[in-house]
Amino acid sequence: MVQLSLPKNSKVDKGTVWPAKDGGKRMKTFKIYRYDPSDNDGPRWDSYQIDLDECGPMVLDALFKIKNEIDPTLAFRRSCREGVCGSCAMNIGGRNTLACTKAIDDVAGGNISISPLPHMPVVRDLVPDLSNFYKQYASIEPWLHTSEAEPEKEHLQTPEDRDKLDGYYECILCASCSTSCPSYWWNGDRYLGPATLLQAYRWLVDSRDDAKSDRLDALEDPFKLYRCHTIMNCANVCPKGLNPAKAIAEVKKMMVERA
Repeated sequence: MVQLSLPKNSKVDKGTVWPAKDGGKRMKTFKIYRYDPSDNDGPRWDSYQIDLDECGPMVLDALFKIKNEIDPTLAFRRSCREGVCGSCAMNIGGRNTLACTKAIDDVAGGNISISPLPHMPVVRDLVPDLSNFYKQYASIEPWLHTSEAEPEKEHLQTPEDRDKLDGYYECILCASCSTSCPSYWWNGDRYLGPATLLQAYRWLVDSRDDAKSDRLDALEDPFKLYRCHTIMNCANVCPKGLNPAKAIAEVKKMMVERA
């Protein structure tokens, strides 16, 4: 695997240009990061010219067109195409977002650069290795801990308690926020990152959960929680409009209150 940041090796610029067929009126060039672990030449940028009149409106549509009609070797993740699964998160035009909900016309400039989520190991092309990200998510035990007997139907909440989950349960774990966070770039092996900490707060504030004290104990660490410096990149790029920084601040507040 290769660790992706901003490529400085001159090899990266020596990619292949795939010109479009003649006659197109609305041409757009997509400059895409390519990496094949079996290729000893290392990563590169390939350029693909597409007639937008023959392509759907979203960046994911352009990737499908490239893979289906121009270069079948291009690798990327995708699933729902509805901004729900988070599979197609990548860096588009210098910003982490979802390819399925990012309109081509909304990307400024004549060319569109597309690369994997930054500062993550790359499996191939636009496919990052999210193993550590999911391991961190699993570490907060994202399920209900309760000593109550299993109810016949469901654990009940008041409307007021249910409202406390709004803005947190909607996270789709696309990793756009964590991979936009400089603190996560520098300490990703120990800092849990915005996405995992937002999920941690979602369970801390759940009135049905009995493990608040244990959950806070697990987060009481100089690196797991306190590497957040409120840079706010996480809230800026979240495709669901969530604010992980606010959740992290609330967790810190809980720590102070219990002390």
